[in-house]
Amino acid sequence: MKSRFSVEQIIKILREYELAEVKTEVLQRYNISQQTFYRWRCKYHGMNVQEALRLKALEKENTELKKMVAELSLQVRALDIAARKNF
Repeated sequence: MKSRFSVEQIIKILREYELAEVKTEVLQRYNISQQTFYRWRCKYHGMNVQEALRLKALEKENTELKKMVAELSLQVRALDIAARKNF
């Protein structure tokens, strides 16, 4: 799922929210729900931009590794089935 906001923008919004006197105005200005804001805050709270970008890169790498493991598991399973049929 692609976000409307980049990681840099999300961190900027979180910082702006912390400094704002009227918190709901920040959410309305960017047209985001409280649920989205709280999800972002749980994920990015206290991070700077470099840390958040590193997190995003690690999440992407993790996804790729999971795909590789799934593909290899299917290949091993197929080879096991083929080996059983030959003997």
